[in-house]
Amino acid sequence: MVDRNLQNFYGRLGRIDKIHKAGGGFEAEGALGMSYYNARRRPVRRRGFLAPLVLVLMTIVLIKASVHAAIGAEQYEDRIAVLRDGGMADRAGAYILQADPLTLLISEQFGKFGL
Repeated sequence: MVDRNLQNFYGRLGRIDKIHKAGGGFEAEGALGMSYYNARRRPVRRRGFLAPLVLVLMTIVLIKASVHAAIGAEQYEDRIAVLRDGGMADRAGAYILQADPLTLLISEQFGKFGL
């Protein structure tokens, strides 16, 4: 047996849900509705590319420093020299992996801790 009123009720609920999902609806005067909570929500900050770039660069420096501390300065420079004699990609890698002052400083700190 089909109840027409129940079908009508669920049809209206479906339409209301669809309107709410699309951002529509109404709020009673003085009620704490979505406009109240949306106004209190912090605005979404758009982050730039600077923070991820710094994270990647610091990761590279930490990896360089840990390898430098693990194998020693002479062997590290020998491996960089081998890269400098290679192809274009190897030379780019040698440029990136060369021991800069920050890498040497962090490598010293790793050496103090025996890493």
